[in-house]
Amino acid sequence: MNGGRLIAVVGPSGVGKDSLIDGLIAAAPALRRVRRVITRDAALGGEDFDPATPEAFAEAVQQGAFCLHWAAHGMQYGLPAGVLQTVRGGADCVANLSRSALPRAAEVFPRLVVLNVIAAPEVLARRLAGRGRETAEEIAGRLAQASKPLPSGLDVVTVVNDGPLEHAVAQALAALQKERA
Repeated sequence: MNGGRLIAVVGPSGVGKDSLIDGLIAAAPALRRVRRVITRDAALGGEDFDPATPEAFAEAVQQGAFCLHWAAHGMQYGLPAGVLQTVRGGADCVANLSRSALPRAAEVFPRLVVLNVIAAPEVLARRLAGRGRETAEEIAGRLAQASKPLPSGLDVVTVVNDGPLEHAVAQALAALQKERA
């Protein structure tokens, strides 16, 4: 099976995954953004997502509505089932994933590429505080998870995003073009 790739953008909270995805889509419009379903209140902001109650999410899982789903930070996340068909059809899709979802993602998407986004701890702390979604304790917990290792055996490209976003986007695009070749 040739097909496209799922490009999983992972990294600690505050590293700028959604900003990097925005930059990638702007620079390479052929990439398709995956809109996730999340059991988070839409009023909390952040990425553009489809909110779901925990009950509705559980029902969607039972109905096979997701090609991939996982839990993280007290919420449930899902990629719509149609993403798998889009990738099989040859498109490259970009999604914000949790590091814990990567082993299952590699099973579902044979051509998975992981963009592991990193930044200095002080940059992460500043960004987390600036978005105003977490308490000081939650921020400390997220920072403690920042250096959590990735599962082994994956196709991983590390992107540094603690300077200008344009540099991180250029770094990611160059790596993705090499991976595609």
